[in-house]
Amino acid sequence: MRDQAGAADAIAAAIALDPRNAIRLGKLHQRLAGPAGHGSAGAVVQNESDAHGTGFPRRVFVGGCHRFFLPSAAFRRRILAAGSSRDADLLVGFPVPQPPYHDDRGRIETGTDPVTITFPAPRISTADDELQHLKESFAAQAKAFHGDSNPDRRTRGDRLHRLGEMVKANRQRIIEAVASDFGTRAAEEIRLTEIAASLAQIDYARKNLRRWMRPRRRSTSIWFLPGSGRVICQPLGVVGVMAPWNLPFNLALAPAVAAIAAGNRVIIKMSEAAPATGELTRAIVRERMDETELSVVLGAADVAQAFADLPWNHLLFTGSTSVGRKVALAAARNLVPVTLELGGKSPVIVDRDFPIEEAAKRVAWGKAFNAGQICVAPDYAFVPREKVHDFAQAFLAQGRRYFPGGIMDDAYTSIIDERGVSRLEGLLGAARQMGAEVLSLGEMTDVSRRSRKIPLSLVIDPPRDSSIMTNEIFGPLLVVLGYDKIDEAIAFIRSRENPLGLYYFGHDKATRGRILSETLSGGVAINDVMLQYLQVDLPFGGVGASGIGRYHGTEGFDTFSHHRAVFTQRGPLGVTGLKFLYPPYGAIGKRLISMMGG
Repeated sequence: MRDQAGAADAIAAAIALDPRNAIRLGKLHQRLAGPAGHGSAGAVVQNESDAHGTGFPRRVFVGGCHRFFLPSAAFRRRILAAGSSRDADLLVGFPVPQPPYHDDRGRIETGTDPVTITFPAPRISTADDELQHLKESFAAQAKAFHGDSNPDRRTRGDRLHRLGEMVKANRQRIIEAVASDFGTRAAEEIRLTEIAASLAQIDYARKNLRRWMRPRRRSTSIWFLPGSGRVICQPLGVVGVMAPWNLPFNLALAPAVAAIAAGNRVIIKMSEAAPATGELTRAIVRERMDETELSVVLGAADVAQAFADLPWNHLLFTGSTSVGRKVALAAARNLVPVTLELGGKSPVIVDRDFPIEEAAKRVAWGKAFNAGQICVAPDYAFVPREKVHDFAQAFLAQGRRYFPGGIMDDAYTSIIDERGVSRLEGLLGAARQMGAEVLSLGEMTDVSRRSRKIPLSLVIDPPRDSSIMTNEIFGPLLVVLGYDKIDEAIAFIRSRENPLGLYYFGHDKATRGRILSETLSGGVAINDVMLQYLQVDLPFGGVGASGIGRYHGTEGFDTFSHHRAVFTQRGPLGVTGLKFLYPPYGAIGKRLISMMGG
């Protein structure tokens, strides 16, 4: 090893800067460990580099099979910043695969002692690189759209097909990338929300593309017969998609699918908080799609600002309400139409006729999924006052069944970053100080803190003006509020900003009807939570503070289409009733105008 001591110092410094890096290294060691009884041999894992810097190993080999390790770009930068040489090595021990493996991703040299495995390091792009890439991609897509402004169904279908094949061919890489960004996230969650949900959107669009593209006939007023009216859907042009970090792959791809089905060109801005997913998404998109069809941009806030400032034909943003307002203001300067998928505090109402244990089980699943880092996750629950204790005990018991290893269970998702951990701890601490009862699945420890794992927790009846009641939680904390009459729950929900989701557990049709008619939210699930988002034929979007516009299904195609009104005049020998309305106005014309209500 050329610089083993220097590399060790650099890695120690990187861990000091961000404890999450220790977890990444630990996981890498676990992957490199051989099966019981299998001897390990020393090996050097090193990174090739170029003038732009180095990276951490992207691929490791165990027993002849390959697995992926995708740390964040920030980790790689920290290793550089810590003073490591640009070709620093990391000494590890693992079984040497036989026979030697060679490909364009790396090479194994068995003639050295110890065995050397070399991995090409990806180039780490700078903000200037990304801004230039954004500028060039936008210009290229605008030019391509002018050359083919209304692609036919076969072209659109081919683009969607290639997207689907891209997802299918990279399932494991997507799982590894998303898990790397979070630190810990269950592969099953990623398969469901990032992969299966994305493929469902693609398949549904391909199956319905012919129907969506067909001209839509409209009725014609009797006064203008025998003319006819129809609506044709045409592409808007170049569409921008600003994706969030919480479902980083699906919430980038799903709106892009709708926009591509509508015939548009698309550029996606990936979230800087999920760099491994962003880098992978760009790589696999480039393998399947032309840059003028679909392009991916990375980068932080400066790139996001430049992205929002462009004169898009439509701009979709998914994220917080505060940032959404800034995006809308930037878009308004260019009169860009926007779709804003925001969030809010999605309430749950549990009626007295619904089994409390079953309600608790379903709500606990929704709150624990991705550690509550989902825009439609339940935020607070109204429960009959006499059943609050039973609900709380059933909720926590279900949490223990979901995660037998406690908060350190591999299936329990980490909070995305330290800022998120601090924010959630602040919400809990403020609620306790104001007298609220807090019940948790476990206690925070130094280990769980370093892993960024917040216990699944209930906050019982906090003051209505507490921070946990006025801010979207976006984490594994659920507020439980007792009620005596259902009217209290409805009145409270109506007094707050419109949420993205609303969940009612009950069998009474009259009460269900009241809740649907007297409240307003982006979507609703009856007797479950969050599943409205996974329905490909239901629109997804908010209302008021929770968002503007919608996509998924037919509504997604319509959002990214211009609905062009076309009136066709007909008449034998060029004679139409409208000619009686030409000036100078005679008796017949005046009579017709009177009959029309004028």
